[in-house]
Amino acid sequence: MNLYKKYGYVIFLAFLVLAPLNFVFGILAIMCMIAPIMLSIFGKGRFWCGNFCPRGNFYDNILSKISKGKKSPEFFRSTMFRVFMVLFVIGVFTSGVIKNWGDVSGIGFVFYRIILITSIVAVALGIIFNERIWCNFCPMGSIAGFIAKLRGRNTGIEVKNTCVSCNLCAKKCPMGLKPSEFKGGLIDSTQCISCKKCTFSCPKDSLSMKIK
Repeated sequence: MNLYKKYGYVIFLAFLVLAPLNFVFGILAIMCMIAPIMLSIFGKGRFWCGNFCPRGNFYDNILSKISKGKKSPEFFRSTMFRVFMVLFVIGVFTSGVIKNWGDVSGIGFVFYRIILITSIVAVALGIIFNERIWCNFCPMGSIAGFIAKLRGRNTGIEVKNTCVSCNLCAKKCPMGLKPSEFKGGLIDSTQCISCKKCTFSCPKDSLSMKIK
């Protein structure tokens, strides 16, 4: 797991290089669309986003080195904008698949095009604000978060009652959350990606990952 945390982004870079050589490879992107939703259905929240997503790993290990580290604007974190992004991206994707139905390479290109364009947007905004800003309104991440809110979750960051609300953890959260607001339970926000960055900054050891 620690090795993947350091080098998981290689999968993302390999995808960007291999897919143009044969767009059939583009279909592999479906794994990153289905996985976060499946984990969320089984009560894991957005655990995929903060721990297994290859592109998220790229943000943490590469983009973070050139990002200004500013808090994401509230607009990008708003439910209205997130719902718009879900409908817009899924609409564009569905339209592309229908137009290329029966053409495996064409469908693969649809996957690749979406990943490429959204990655360019993510990097541009990530440099200006913070490395994980795309995750605030990522369509698949948002869907997983909304499912987790409705379904409930059994895995995530637990905030113990020993929390003194010093908010040191909030300064480390790439999603702009204040863990102290969830004292006495799991951080059940649709934004939490269970990346564990907050747990490393707590002087009271009041934050820990609960996995079931």
